[in-house]
Amino acid sequence: MRPDVLRLADPPSVLGERPVHWAPIAALCLAVAIGIVVWALNAGPLGTAYDGVRQPPLRVALAEPALAPPPVELLVLRTLDPTLAQRINAQTPFTQEPIPPAQPFRITGSVQDRARATDCLAAAILYEAGTESLAGQKAVAQVVLNRVRHPAFPKTVCGVVFQGADRPTGCQFTFTCDGSMVHKPGPAAWANMQGLARIMLTGEVFRPVGTATHYHTDWVLPAWSNKLDKVHKEGTHLFFRWAGWWGKLNAFRGRYAGAEPLIAQLASLSPAHGTMGTTPDFEAEEAQLLARQLDPESASQNVPMNPYGFIPALQNSTGDYLVFILPRTADAGLMLRLVLFSCGTKPYCKILVWSDPKLAPFRFPVSDEQLQSLTFSYLRNRSAGIDKALWNCEVFSRPDPNQCMKMRKAPSPNTAPASASTLPPA
Repeated sequence: MRPDVLRLADPPSVLGERPVHWAPIAALCLAVAIGIVVWALNAGPLGTAYDGVRQPPLRVALAEPALAPPPVELLVLRTLDPTLAQRINAQTPFTQEPIPPAQPFRITGSVQDRARATDCLAAAILYEAGTESLAGQKAVAQVVLNRVRHPAFPKTVCGVVFQGADRPTGCQFTFTCDGSMVHKPGPAAWANMQGLARIMLTGEVFRPVGTATHYHTDWVLPAWSNKLDKVHKEGTHLFFRWAGWWGKLNAFRGRYAGAEPLIAQLASLSPAHGTMGTTPDFEAEEAQLLARQLDPESASQNVPMNPYGFIPALQNSTGDYLVFILPRTADAGLMLRLVLFSCGTKPYCKILVWSDPKLAPFRFPVSDEQLQSLTFSYLRNRSAGIDKALWNCEVFSRPDPNQCMKMRKAPSPNTAPASASTLPPA
């Protein structure tokens, strides 16, 4: 027998080795197995620590797909009676998966790019949701900004809003190709939309729609609606996001490109999109407007008057808590215009409005009795994700009862509320 050849049949004595005793090894393996079983029984489900304290379950991150982003489908509507479409839309369930809010969008770039982006977003808000509530308008603006961040869409605000506008059909936002823009808004309405666009472009987030990139009114049924996750309903609009990885927050990593294109359709509304394509800096323009409109009697207190002729009857030291007195005949929409002008892009802002000067406060704190006669309230608190406008529906009739206020006690004017349970009427 060759010494380098080992036959399994050879006894240990032939190999010159000691016999292997398998019994102790088997016992050791059995003991280890029993220990693992005992630990598993005591530990409970996956994600529970050995000491009995439950830990969050392990989450497996979805890997980025190797394929390109999903195609952006043309808006093809199914021919259905509006009532039937509403019934089908109502029966479509909302997704049960989490809906994390989008990240704040803060525009960068030149003065011209910011002006063009502002007016493109303002046009989308005006023509797509001009008759909706403030929440409905912000929801539409959020979809535009979500698209800018998604790799499936252009990387400019104007590029997103006017995508496909050169086609007679198939534009992404219908107002850009269906002739709606022949109807021009009044100066006040356009200024309001510009103000809201600036707010959204400087960090405001409408949280309920999450990462939605699509929406439609509830009386139509686009061909793509049954392929996406339904995430939210705001007014008459239903909002959707892509299913799977492309609808997750991690997919929204696109960088804003700047270099906003010139949109000829906006030339009559926007100097930034005119022939010369120039515009003054909005921030400098607003500062000059405030300086010109200081009320002479209150100039020493540096209290600005808004373009509608009203100055705050009361404000705190930081200027983010203001009280106005407006006539009872004032239009309900004027309240929102006060918000857009007075709050600007402030992360925290509160406005209270009274119609009866005898019942309005002229010093802080505001009492419970005074709050009972409140006409309108607005609160923005970005750190808490709060943005709410409410009317006293005994004074102003509102189409949505959710816009009617419930009276609560107001906190100190210089103290930002920490939670929704401590908010003023909102």
